[in-house]
Amino acid sequence: MEEEKQGKHWYVIHTYSGYENKVRANLERKVHSLGMENEIFRIEIPTEKEVEITSDGKKKVVEHKVFPGYVLVEMIVNERNWYAVRNTAGVTGFVGSDSTHPTPLTAEEVRQIMPSMGMDVEATEKPAKIDFQLHQRVRIKTAPFMDFEGTISEINEEKGKLKVLVDIMGRETPVEIDFTQVEEIK
Repeated sequence: MEEEKQGKHWYVIHTYSGYENKVRANLERKVHSLGMENEIFRIEIPTEKEVEITSDGKKKVVEHKVFPGYVLVEMIVNERNWYAVRNTAGVTGFVGSDSTHPTPLTAEEVRQIMPSMGMDVEATEKPAKIDFQLHQRVRIKTAPFMDFEGTISEINEEKGKLKVLVDIMGRETPVEIDFTQVEEIK
């Protein structure tokens, strides 16, 4: 990998089928432990929500993976980052014609994939200013926590993420969510 690719882009990594969540968790831990937060920004599993009718006639929202066996990573590719992702347990490699020079998704591919994940395309292209404050009350605008209200407990401006404490079954539960997916309660 003689020349480094500049700028952050979305890349697709192939995983063992059914290991997508483990790969994301392993990679997030590795990014944190190696201090790569400024080079590997987001790790996402493309999913979509569907309403299914159970055998007893009740509606149930089920989350399905859009691309089983694949995980999306927003990162700046260089030798160190490529090696860290490629050698994460459960990762079989980057998707692309050359395994040592990953091919980023095109802007059009990102625009097609992100809405299915409930993500704002513009948020992936340029960071926006977060106009929220700690302990502020907000309402979640997207599934699976649509219309839940909570209190902001953590703000990560660099990644555009908020940690919101919501009441789930009588317990205050932290939910990490993109700041574009919440609105201020007035």
